[in-house]
Amino acid sequence: MKPRETLEEFYILHGKEHDQDAHCNVYRREDFECSKNLKPVYRRDFYKVSMMCEGTGILSYADKFIKIDKPSIVFLNPLIPYSWEPTSSVQTGYFCLFTEEFVNSELKNESLSQSVLFKAGGDHVFFPDEASIQLLKNVYESMLNEAQSNYDNKYSLLRNYIQIIMHEAMKIQPPQTYAQHSNASERISMLFLELLDHQFPVSLDNVMLLKNANEFATQLNIHTNHLNKALKETTGKTTSEWIAGRVMKEAKSLLQFSNWSVNEIAYCLGFEHSSNFIISFKKKTGDSPTQFRKRILSKS
Repeated sequence: MKPRETLEEFYILHGKEHDQDAHCNVYRREDFECSKNLKPVYRRDFYKVSMMCEGTGILSYADKFIKIDKPSIVFLNPLIPYSWEPTSSVQTGYFCLFTEEFVNSELKNESLSQSVLFKAGGDHVFFPDEASIQLLKNVYESMLNEAQSNYDNKYSLLRNYIQIIMHEAMKIQPPQTYAQHSNASERISMLFLELLDHQFPVSLDNVMLLKNANEFATQLNIHTNHLNKALKETTGKTTSEWIAGRVMKEAKSLLQFSNWSVNEIAYCLGFEHSSNFIISFKKKTGDSPTQFRKRILSKS
């Protein structure tokens, strides 16, 4: 599995300066030329909201791909491995990049929390009409000016502009022109494994949110049986087997290398009760978490 691309690596790839303190920035596509240099499908460590004004290409993510041959708005997040293959020399428009630190409760409010910007599955490409195109162009131009300003609250204003883009997309009927890749099972499996990997490492402030096959399938916007079938075909394991194995691996690591209590480890790994974690751990390893920790530490 390829590692995720960080925002700093993204800037280096395109020969641009990266301001470590800037958690959000806006560009014109023709100035940045990002569409000519994107690597093959894998996950980036940042959000991207892109508007294509002129140009054509093929966007691939998960088990889908879509040919873009007219103005569009595209939402991509750290959960989505994707690639862009331009099919025209002209590529104009805008895009904004922002990090998880930029996302606050205001941006991820109740009405937007289930939007495409924060999900791995679902539709991420929208084709606006002429009125929306002009509105979105104006919003991006305002964002460009604001990103370069010295206004103390410019990031709050940029969040508001992004919310306008998100709401505008929510008004648009998603396109029905997606096609399945010939290796759909492989792409579903890759997206699941990336999403699973994204849950770790855990901490007291970053607990495991997706805990079972149904929750992962919902996040990927596919049926649980579809996810299980794809994983079984490509990896020989079910969704539950993958989740349990990764949880046990993290549990062993925390027991060996941290001073967290068993209750804290259980909480971070998504167990409602520590007793359930103890039972599950002993079933998998033959030791209770406490016994495992003592045995491992006695050997070091």
